[in-house]
Amino acid sequence: MQFQKSSLQSEELISLYKNLLWPRLIEEKMLVLLRQGRISKWFSGIGQEAISVGATMALQQDEWIMPLHRNLGVFTSRNMPLHKLFKQWQGAQDGYSKGRERSFHFGSKEHRICGMISHLGPQLAVSDGVALACKLKQEKKVSLAFTGDGGTSEGDFHEALNVAAVWDLPVIFIIENNGYGLSTPTSEQYRCAQLADRAKGYGMDSVVIDGNNILTVYDTVKGVRDYCIREQKPYLIECTTFRMRGHEEASGTKYVPKELFEQWQEKDPIKNYEVWLLNEGVLTDQDVLATREEMKTAIEEALQIGFNSRPTMVSANDELRDVHAPTVINNQRPALNAQRSTSSRELRMIDAIKEGLYQCMQQHSNLVLMGQDIAEYGGAFKITEGFVEEFGKARVRNTPLCESAIVGAALGLSLEDFKSVVEMQFADFVSVGFNQIVNNLAKVHYRWGQNADVVIRMPTGGGVGAGPFHSQSNEAWFVHTPGLKVVYPSNPFDAKGLLIAAINDPNPVMYFEHKALYRSVNGQVPEEYYEVEIGKARVVQTGNDISIITYGAGVHWAEEYATEHTDVSIDILDLRTLLPLDYEAIEASVKRTGKVLLLHEDTLIGGISGDIAAWIAEHCFQYLDAPVMRCASLDTPVPFNTELEKTFLAKARLDETMLRLLAY
Repeated sequence: MQFQKSSLQSEELISLYKNLLWPRLIEEKMLVLLRQGRISKWFSGIGQEAISVGATMALQQDEWIMPLHRNLGVFTSRNMPLHKLFKQWQGAQDGYSKGRERSFHFGSKEHRICGMISHLGPQLAVSDGVALACKLKQEKKVSLAFTGDGGTSEGDFHEALNVAAVWDLPVIFIIENNGYGLSTPTSEQYRCAQLADRAKGYGMDSVVIDGNNILTVYDTVKGVRDYCIREQKPYLIECTTFRMRGHEEASGTKYVPKELFEQWQEKDPIKNYEVWLLNEGVLTDQDVLATREEMKTAIEEALQIGFNSRPTMVSANDELRDVHAPTVINNQRPALNAQRSTSSRELRMIDAIKEGLYQCMQQHSNLVLMGQDIAEYGGAFKITEGFVEEFGKARVRNTPLCESAIVGAALGLSLEDFKSVVEMQFADFVSVGFNQIVNNLAKVHYRWGQNADVVIRMPTGGGVGAGPFHSQSNEAWFVHTPGLKVVYPSNPFDAKGLLIAAINDPNPVMYFEHKALYRSVNGQVPEEYYEVEIGKARVVQTGNDISIITYGAGVHWAEEYATEHTDVSIDILDLRTLLPLDYEAIEASVKRTGKVLLLHEDTLIGGISGDIAAWIAEHCFQYLDAPVMRCASLDTPVPFNTELEKTFLAKARLDETMLRLLAY
């Protein structure tokens, strides 16, 4: 192993040595603790420390890093207190994630480290968003994301590299190629000669380096950082290395040929660098001995503090509270209603959404819109038409067809205090970004206190003859996911106010907008910039015979039915928000009538009405005069033929269901 110190002074060489040795000694202690049963699980990076340490030391302290399981050197090189890391690894409540996350699945905004999720690939897109934020702020910074050789097979890897290249983002992508994805060798993972070759397909430069040489890693990343900032382009670095332990300790290493361990033992990053420093006269044997003893003492001291955590105090209220970032109530944005406004005028629902989005772009200079064809073309439904001329392409961004990467980039923007609105061209297409939403956006605040200031606009629903891939009602997919908020307006007034509230909310919000209502529903909408409170239902009309609890297009079906059946006193409740639900309003409606019909356009099985019905049975049984009934669409995909679609939709069974319920 050849070391080139370049222009580094002895103090810098020694600093690199100490930062390299520190995680190795910590890991050796962790393996002892694991055998003693004092910790439960460990992902070892022994043999790979030079990559984590060299890369981290080459960056500025305020530049974000997206590490993975075996990057202890990132955390230690950012000077995170060891005693608190010990608490984290034990699952102690006074660790970094309050006992809610394991080993390295946590982040810290203070240290500019983004917590990973087990799916690995999504981290790469988050780094795109951070780099975009730095670019928009005209800051001379990069972001850096790690992946393993196995992770390069995931779609997220390719999406993230493509977005970074297309948008000219200063991102450094590092592949730690240790030869195995758990037990699967690289010979069974890819056919290209080097993983770095994949960069060429994205118009990106790359390099393959010895990942066990700390000076090579440090010098390369430092040079690449300068390149990314100067050229405003991404770069891919493949670091060849080897994992000397199992994927995690329980999995062992029986699948690895013995001779590989012998070969790579000779390439140990710490032993070789230490020998070189001794030969160069930078260190003496006494220095090495003293450094190791000092570190071992520090580890024992940190352990004493780390194992002295208070017993876990379980509070369901605290757990529920931390699912969402707190929403600041701004008294300068009072809730309005169309009757009180002095400047209301009639708008179509699509125009109300456009106005709300436009006013938010004016209010928030840090708001970025992202989506397919939303710039010059104005989006599939023309909601953002004219925005690019007003706000520029930096803030109104056409995206490649890669929903997962764009949602991940939205989270990255949030790390740097930007807001973003992502437009799904159709709600159906969200499935290819599902993992980023339900596992990354939704859980990030609960896991390590980071908010995800992201709104995802979801043109949804049937009734327009668009078939099974452009007409789904998939809101129930997200209602099941703690950490998200789900809103679904039925009229122009609510559409504008809820969109503004969603953008002002620091939490991820799924904003559903029914395509069939865009141009078919008009209503009074104030010119003012106003919010409709998320989590509050709207009483459309009161009645005492029967309650219809619904949302979206179902509100209009219910109103139409009530108009045609004036002999029945119908109470109509528009939920407006599906997560969180307004249980107080639901209970009040049940009390008014004693008979409840739950109406939604989604298919019956797994739709949100099932949960509402269960809640009513559990909490309002004493007020019921009949069983709670559901009216929903058929349990089939949405058909293309309009006659078939009419039969599919819940509206086709509304009259029949009402008659059955009234008969009780």
